[in-house]
Amino acid sequence: MVVKTDQRHLYVQVIERLKEDIDSGVFKENEKFPSEFELARTLGVSRATLREALRVLEEDKVIVRKHGVGTFVNPRPLFSSGIEQLSSVSSMICDAGMVPGTIFMDVQENLPNDEMIEKFNCEANDSLVTIKRVRTADGEPVVYCIDHVLSKNLGVGSDLILNESIFDLIEKSGEIRIVQAVANIEPVGYDDEASSILRCGVDIPLLVLLQHHYSEEGEMVLYSKNYFRADKFSFHVVRKRV
Repeated sequence: MVVKTDQRHLYVQVIERLKEDIDSGVFKENEKFPSEFELARTLGVSRATLREALRVLEEDKVIVRKHGVGTFVNPRPLFSSGIEQLSSVSSMICDAGMVPGTIFMDVQENLPNDEMIEKFNCEANDSLVTIKRVRTADGEPVVYCIDHVLSKNLGVGSDLILNESIFDLIEKSGEIRIVQAVANIEPVGYDDEASSILRCGVDIPLLVLLQHHYSEEGEMVLYSKNYFRADKFSFHVVRKRV
C-alpha cells in the first residue's frame, strides 16, 4: 500500500491511492479510517502529507472528519442530477435502478396567506392546495415533498394525488404546460419535522430545494419545498463558457 514516488505532488498520490482503496472496498462506506499515525506509516508518507490529502478529500465530500471521534468514509449519493434539468424525483429514482414510491402524508385546501398570494399573484379568496408526501426508493424514505398549487390548476380530488405526479395532474387538462422552474438550494443541518420523517439523525444533513414552476405564459403554477437526504442525493450544474 506504500505510495511510490513520481512526478506529482506526494499528497496527490495519497489522494488517488485512498480513493482507489475506497473504490475497491478496502475502506467501506461509514467505516472509520485508521489513525493518522497508522495510515501515514502504512502509506510511507509524513503525517503532514497525509493531513493535506485528507483535507482535500474532506472538501470533496469523500470523507468526513468528526472532531474527537475520527475520520470516516462518506457514503456515496445514490441519486445524482443536474439541477438545470427539470426532472421529477420519480425519474431520478428510476434512473438509479430503484422503485419509486409514495407515502401519503397530508393534503389541505385553504385560503392563501399573504406570502402565497404574492408568490402566485392570486386573489385572497382563491383556494390553495397544500400536499405533503414522502417519496421512497425501494421502500426507504429519501425525499419529503411539500407542494403548493392553486386548486383551479389541479382539478382533481385528493384520491388521485397519491399515485400521480403533481406535474402530470396540473398538465392533464391540456391548458397548462410547465416549461421552467427557478430553483434555490439551501443546506439544512437538521429539521425537526423533515429529519424525523426521513429517519435522519443529527449527523445526516438535508438539502432543501425550493422551486417556483412557471407555465408557458409566465404564470407561477406550482411552488415546491423538497427536503432531500444529502447522503442519498447530489446535485450539480453544467456551466458553459459564453
